[in-house]
Amino acid sequence: MSQSYKRGLVEDFGRWREFSAGMWAWVFHKFTGWVLIGYLFVHISVLSTAMSGANAYNTTLQSLEGLLLVRILEVGLLAVAAFHILNGIRLLFVDLGVGLESQDKSFYASLVLTGIIAVASVPTFLSGAF
Repeated sequence: MSQSYKRGLVEDFGRWREFSAGMWAWVFHKFTGWVLIGYLFVHISVLSTAMSGANAYNTTLQSLEGLLLVRILEVGLLAVAAFHILNGIRLLFVDLGVGLESQDKSFYASLVLTGIIAVASVPTFLSGAF
């Protein structure tokens, strides 16, 4: 049985519609941070193949780069990193008291700029994939 609070049931996901841009910025920043931490572990595991020798490392990299899924995930990784960096810069300015009245606009600008960066990177990451 679920517990009730003043805002409704705990399982009531309809409350997400009430989120403002600031809350979405916080959610996306936390999510992208966790994705980057997860990528760090994957990155370290791939780099650890170098301990078996240069040939094993090169074979691992060539096999991963040959997969279309990995190339698509690289575009996603760039988008995640770009948003995390841009939103972090936005938060730095907010903490310094700059642009307090336009936080929503700066969040949307960071989303748009992240989209532009990701779309512009597609030819680079997907070249030779087909």
